[in-house]
Amino acid sequence: MKRTLALLFAAAALPLGIAAVPAAQAEAAKDWTKTVARTPEGGFRVGNPDAPVKLVEYGSLTCDHCAHFAEEATPKLLGQYVRSGRVSFEFRNFIRDPADLTASLLSRCAGPDDFFALTDRYFDSQAQWYGKLQSMSEADAKAINALAPAERLARFAAIAGLDATAAKAGVPAAQAKQCLTNEASIEQLVQMGRTAVEKHQIKGTPSFMINGKTLENVHNWAALEPLLAAGG
Repeated sequence: MKRTLALLFAAAALPLGIAAVPAAQAEAAKDWTKTVARTPEGGFRVGNPDAPVKLVEYGSLTCDHCAHFAEEATPKLLGQYVRSGRVSFEFRNFIRDPADLTASLLSRCAGPDDFFALTDRYFDSQAQWYGKLQSMSEADAKAINALAPAERLARFAAIAGLDATAAKAGVPAAQAKQCLTNEASIEQLVQMGRTAVEKHQIKGTPSFMINGKTLENVHNWAALEPLLAAGG
């Protein structure tokens, strides 16, 4: 009788129909691609913050090699490495030009929930929107340069259609305008670039770090994946 009561009390400690799951198994079952956060360094990280392999990319939204990396690597990186919690992936903007600055401010304006989705949209359509800016006439370029700094990036966004893409991703026009004129956000991006060059010896994009160490001669998925598979 005592044994029967003990078993009943033990069963009552669990919700009906739910079996006890070891903590390690529950952790392994979590989809870490749903966990996104800003980092103190200014980037956006997807994945387990305590992952044993911490991957950082310095990338530019006007860099065609970065766009190619995003297209080729993202499904495998997220599905095979980040989802399980083994690898976390942080993207840090490395600004190369005014067009890059404009797109980066808008993608960051989307916040953690939509940063990566909007960044991917800009990479996917890079040839179209960046091409519009590159094909501007000399007269149009001079007219934009004559604008006040607060108006210049907004004009870039309008010509390239970057603001329209951001709006489809949930960034309303008023919010986009605020982000494009936010001097603190602009300075943060400038400082991220300085830190990349001076502290991490970043020389171009895309460049990668694993667990704080800058990788030399690793600029594509074919060179990067074996390092992730080996645990860094």
